[in-house]
Amino acid sequence: MNNEKIKPTSSELEILNILWAKGPSTVREIHEILTQNKEAGYTTTLKLMQIMHEKKMVKRDETSKSHIYIADVSQEKMQGQIVRGMIDGIFNGSASRLVMQALGNHKTDTNELNEIRKYLDEIERKNSSVKIPKK
Repeated sequence: MNNEKIKPTSSELEILNILWAKGPSTVREIHEILTQNKEAGYTTTLKLMQIMHEKKMVKRDETSKSHIYIADVSQEKMQGQIVRGMIDGIFNGSASRLVMQALGNHKTDTNELNEIRKYLDEIERKNSSVKIPKK
């Protein structure tokens, strides 16, 4: 399936996050988790999941009485798509602006900063090992 075409709403993302964390789930299980943080009607959750199935965001196993829903888009690909959209649409194509905004508006602990430094070092090593042929 082509994840590039999927543009989930914030409510759909909430459901995807639950499915990514919990795995295959019924509407009732998803609904119980959703209502821990906000008010939502069961039929609203059901309708949202049916729409997500039509949009091919989730698969539905209909072999048992209670249908089981499974995320049909990977968390990594969806995150990448959303970040690319933000970089292109909000930050005029500048990944560094996105990173600076994220770090400036979020309390980053030492462990996160160390992970970021490690990742930047890996990117630098990869970039420096690429030899550009001379013309």
